[in-house]
Amino acid sequence: MTDKHVRVYVPATVPMLSLLRGAGLPAASAHAVTPALREWYAEGDEEELEYVAFTRAAQDALQLLQADSAAPRRRVVVSVDLPATTVGRGDGDLGSSTVELTGRVPVAAVAAIHVDGVDAAKDVTAAAATVNEALAGDADAQFTVDAAEDHELEWYDVTELDQLLDQS
Repeated sequence: MTDKHVRVYVPATVPMLSLLRGAGLPAASAHAVTPALREWYAEGDEEELEYVAFTRAAQDALQLLQADSAAPRRRVVVSVDLPATTVGRGDGDLGSSTVELTGRVPVAAVAAIHVDGVDAAKDVTAAAATVNEALAGDADAQFTVDAAEDHELEWYDVTELDQLLDQS
């Protein structure tokens, strides 16, 4: 990996993964280790900063699930390595990991695909229903979202994309 590439965590749903087979994921908001995140979490090492960005992408996947009631209740995060020139600045708020992708995400850029196991479905379903309330500060809703976040997303190599879609 050269310093001209950035690891980006793209929130998605299982149906969105089928787009990787063709033209790739559409340009969207995603998460990465940004200068604003580094400044906010100055004592964190690179791995900890990447975990924060990854976790935020998983939370954004809950919002995508809330918007797509037909999607399987499994959070998806696609880890990609993109040229820095295709990763636009996010909101810039202190601690933010948000970035804007300026182009489609091709399957060739995928480093890994992370998906909830089927055992997480109940907690993810409840979290997707309450994620917006949690983001607005509702403590009970945050407790529900935290229950989903207790589930580790499973790791898949990009070569397993077809099998992953066949299982869903």
